[in-house]
Amino acid sequence: MRASAGTVLREWGRLGCIGFGGPPTHIALLRQLCVARRGWLSDREFEDAIAACNLLPGPASTQLAIFCAWRVRGALGAVLGGLGFVVPGLVAMLALAAVFLASSPPDWIRGAGAGAGAAVAAVAVQAGASLVPGSYGRVSGAARARWVVYLGLGALAAATVGPWLVLLLVACGLLEAGLRRARAVVAGHAWPVLLAAGSAAGGLGALAWVALKVGALSYGGGFVIVPLMQGDAVDRYGWMTDGQFLNAVALGQVTPGPVIHTVTAVGYAAAGVGGGLLAAAVAFAPSFLFVLVGAPRFDELRANAGVRAFLDGAGPAAIGAILGSAVVLAAALSEAWQFAVLAGAAVLLLAARRGVVLTLLLAAVAGVVVALAGGPLPR
Repeated sequence: MRASAGTVLREWGRLGCIGFGGPPTHIALLRQLCVARRGWLSDREFEDAIAACNLLPGPASTQLAIFCAWRVRGALGAVLGGLGFVVPGLVAMLALAAVFLASSPPDWIRGAGAGAGAAVAAVAVQAGASLVPGSYGRVSGAARARWVVYLGLGALAAATVGPWLVLLLVACGLLEAGLRRARAVVAGHAWPVLLAAGSAAGGLGALAWVALKVGALSYGGGFVIVPLMQGDAVDRYGWMTDGQFLNAVALGQVTPGPVIHTVTAVGYAAAGVGGGLLAAAVAFAPSFLFVLVGAPRFDELRANAGVRAFLDGAGPAAIGAILGSAVVLAAALSEAWQFAVLAGAAVLLLAARRGVVLTLLLAAVAGVVVALAGGPLPR
């Protein structure tokens, strides 16, 4: 069954406006729309689409939204559905970035940002830990020992050489593919390494490279964008302070749509509204291209031993990177009360199993209370 272009734009735009909570929420909303309510896809087709999108680098839930729109309206539907899913969060992120990244925001705004930012390290741990069982369960035998090594290398790289983390992710993937003699994957995944030299000069070229890493090389879930961006945005190019980066990550969690919108705030900090739009365009372009070009071959992709081998190496390294980023994120905190907020967030997320959005909002409220009480705020 095919839908009209107007229907795709309306329905996917609605999802883009209410899609708070990250990939689990996005998948549930897409299934409700496409399988349960409209009957555009069968249960099996939807499950196969999830599996195929999880084999692609980049934000899987965004690619799933684009793919579902492609299934019901072809290439035009993919473009309209993808834009409908992405644009509401993009607009919200630009507006919030203008407020939270202003040169002299009010104290209560600074407090909200400092509070929410303090909880981000706990979010990183929760995000990484949630990916461990599924990833580890997909490998067996000697591959499990290598899985542990890849995980450890990713954590170490995220905590020490953040800007070059992408090279490690690709290297782990290629190593695993080589060990399994799945050489066909090499050309398909090694190409971004050749572009790394283009980021050395800074400016818009560097911003585009950072956004490309986020959109084309974020193996292992949306939160892997944090270690991919932090070293570049804060240390290498100085677009943001540690505190501003924490704010950007928190905003990416509480705005609707994909977590990858964090790159929009980084782009805004680097070059204003134009930089935010450029970063978003570069980061989301691979998802559109992967689906538009590859959707007819998704069944072949799922059966490709080379792709699976590469992801069995890059995937655990990416999960390790997410966990390792928590160290750097926690080290960016400067006030004692922020560590108390971090501890409370860890309890909510890891012990009480509360949602990320609720946890970040409560952390922001705590920061506002500290600011209104005259407590110290990060510079």
